[in-house]
Amino acid sequence: MRFMVIVKATKNSESGPLPDAEMREAFAEMGRFNDELEKAGVLLAADGLQPSSKGARVTFSGDKRTVTDGPFTETKELIAGFWIWKCESLQEAIDWVKRCPCPMAGEESDIEIRQISEFEDFAHLLTPDHQERAEHFHKEVNPHRLIS
Repeated sequence: MRFMVIVKATKNSESGPLPDAEMREAFAEMGRFNDELEKAGVLLAADGLQPSSKGARVTFSGDKRTVTDGPFTETKELIAGFWIWKCESLQEAIDWVKRCPCPMAGEESDIEIRQISEFEDFAHLLTPDHQERAEHFHKEVNPHRLIS
């Protein structure tokens, strides 16, 4: 199973503070944790995100598309970074998150864990032609994606 492990944004992560000595140590600690994940064969991807002030949102309403530039006000609904992990169960992912250093050095923060839907979860909805195109995408266009 694959899981997206989501580091929720905070006011500080949204303000984009420059790393200081405390932040450098937090980055080093997180680097060590990422090394553990990699050695265990759990880590598939990991990245941090720029503040929402550098982003945009596109809202869909029928055929209409509305673009809203950041920043976005509801910090608790924003993402500051993420991992993609391969774990045997949700419990294994939870156990790894419990070992994680606090992602927002010195402040309260949340990490959300969501299982990623696999191609097989939707195969019954697809025509044979769509299944063939999806399989091609996952093997040729996006070969790094793991199909469990």
